[in-house]
Amino acid sequence: MADMQGREVELEITGIAHGGISVARLDGRVVFVSDTLPGETVVARITDDRKKSFWRADTVAVVEASPHRREHVWSAAALDVDPVDRAGGAEFGHIELAHQRELKRQVVTDSLSRMGRVETDVTVEALPGDDERGGTGWRTRVRLHLDDEGRPGQYAARSHRVVHVRDLPLAAEAVAEAAPLGDAFPGEEHVDVLAPSTGGARLIIGKQTPTTITEVVGDREFQLDDGGFWQVHRQAAETLTRAVQGALDADLFDPKAANLDLYGGVGLLAAAVGDRFGLGTRITSVESDSRATEHASENLADWLGASAVSGRVDRWLRQTAAEASSVERGRLRAGTVVLDPPRSGAGKAVVDQLVDMAPAQIVYVACDPVALARDVALFAEGGYTLDTIRSYDLFPHTHHVETVVRLTR
Repeated sequence: MADMQGREVELEITGIAHGGISVARLDGRVVFVSDTLPGETVVARITDDRKKSFWRADTVAVVEASPHRREHVWSAAALDVDPVDRAGGAEFGHIELAHQRELKRQVVTDSLSRMGRVETDVTVEALPGDDERGGTGWRTRVRLHLDDEGRPGQYAARSHRVVHVRDLPLAAEAVAEAAPLGDAFPGEEHVDVLAPSTGGARLIIGKQTPTTITEVVGDREFQLDDGGFWQVHRQAAETLTRAVQGALDADLFDPKAANLDLYGGVGLLAAAVGDRFGLGTRITSVESDSRATEHASENLADWLGASAVSGRVDRWLRQTAAEASSVERGRLRAGTVVLDPPRSGAGKAVVDQLVDMAPAQIVYVACDPVALARDVALFAEGGYTLDTIRSYDLFPHTHHVETVVRLTR
């Protein structure tokens, strides 16, 4: 076929794919199309025709709209903006909220079926207040990227080119008000805007020396660096605390066993385990960021058996297994593991080491359904079965979805 780069074609959209893109076919070839949704007919501009198996395209006009299409929540990403200038980060902003969750459900269940070899269903649950706010105003942290002149904006979709925006509708009110969209920061690379639970909004300009902030979850306070990792949605930390507590099987939990919290951050999920099973709970939180580990040690001080260690999870597991006595191995087998890996998933090395340890139950918190499905398949090879699943819409108007599963042997 002749060079199609930049050409506009009419496409019927038939499905949804992971990553916030929809699926169409052109002369038998798969085309991944942005800014549309299943059931629509659109005019799309081909942006990448280099692959033999699939092409990519951006919607430029809608011929036949889905009943689930709505006006985009962010004018900077709307259809009347040229695709190359559309702001990224709200790729589902043109879809009604309930249907966004339905599409996310399809992606989760399809991923588990195709890659995890697990047939299951799930409801993607809204977080408190999101429906009332129309899915906006939830981000407590926003990174503004800077152009060559130091002027802030957002990356254009699927690029690292800064586009300037007038507003940040997904940002919490305090973040949106503090965002210096009209200022300039020559010589810097980015500006972070955040609004912790206490202390008001603040800016982090470039690589400032970190200061400690406090986040509140229920009745508990967590200390962390202002530039450290924390869940972005204003209700996410509390939602995941309840989700992990609910996923744990009390009949399989031994508070005196060698319980683990992997990729533990500042101790949020270790604290969730401790709060459910009491001050005598033994749990070790493992995190590669030494500053986060320091905070975790303080945040977990209520539990006499809790500790936080710095180290890469795969290396720490390997060393722990190699040095474990027969008694310690028994405690690991009786233990519960909570893990919240990065978007790429835990991966084969970590999964294989956990299978060798053979803990009584594993609660896996996943921000990527494809990575989760791959890891579930690896756990299945080691004799673990997925027996509970819940999904949460922690990122309205984006394709991202959080899923919590329990695996038992």
